[in-house]
Amino acid sequence: MADRKPLILVVDDNPVNIHVLAQALQAEYTVKIATDGLKAVELAHHPEKPDLILLDVMMPEMDGYEVCQRLKESKATKNIPIIFVTAKNEVGDEEHGFNLGAADYITKPFAIPIVRARVGNHIKLKLKTDLLESLASLDGLTGIYNRRRFDEALDKEWRRAARNQAPLSLIMADVDYFKLYNDLYGHGLGDECLQNMAALLTRTATRPGDLAARYGGEEFVILLPETSPSGASKLAERFRASVEALKRPHKDSSTSDYVTVSVGCATMIPLPGSDPAGLLQAADRLLYQAKHEGRNRVKYE
Repeated sequence: MADRKPLILVVDDNPVNIHVLAQALQAEYTVKIATDGLKAVELAHHPEKPDLILLDVMMPEMDGYEVCQRLKESKATKNIPIIFVTAKNEVGDEEHGFNLGAADYITKPFAIPIVRARVGNHIKLKLKTDLLESLASLDGLTGIYNRRRFDEALDKEWRRAARNQAPLSLIMADVDYFKLYNDLYGHGLGDECLQNMAALLTRTATRPGDLAARYGGEEFVILLPETSPSGASKLAERFRASVEALKRPHKDSSTSDYVTVSVGCATMIPLPGSDPAGLLQAADRLLYQAKHEGRNRVKYE
């Protein structure tokens, strides 16, 4: 959020209202507009979702209440705050809007300073909520995604791959003899070593859909949607080679004089209605095989 203006979607069938609100807000925010309910629902589901929606109640075909209800029923848009902007100022109208999940109400004719103040307050709250959600998904030591975020992504990508009958690949990597490394060099350098692994991992997972995460301890994963076994194994080998090329000393390793990783790489095309446990088990089995065969290698199928 720090590198872009917050995005506000203004929804109103009256061009004058849209112009006034857009003019009042565009200095501080990116403003998108919709002149009907269907377009508002469509824009709210775009990849770049609004941080706040200013929503007129009285519109033809689909009124603001129905738009609000649809957005709050959708997992993708339910957390977007909505402020109703309307001439309907009866207590019952406001109560209905709040019951549907609206964050606030602004009555027409509106005063621009009040609009700016209320929008500003809700944007600040939204950004704080987004930041907390982001921090909850990150590993505190390495700064990459944590196990919780990986589990969520795996479930989502598994279901998507099942719908599209597309391959889903998983790379699982483990730092070789990491306990011995910690015992010899201390936990400070051990933490630094894991941070190095995370940095190399994120350089390997470069596509927008790829997800690199710390799975636990010295174990890391990369989730690769729509990636074939050959493509995934090439990425896995690139990661293994980059760790070896780092030449981080490890005198107590019986595999190398430097820190190395063992890697398992599995690919599946999910069956509809199945779960991703099999993919995890396959990657874990191949990781174990890589270790059993001497470490510092990639095993895939």
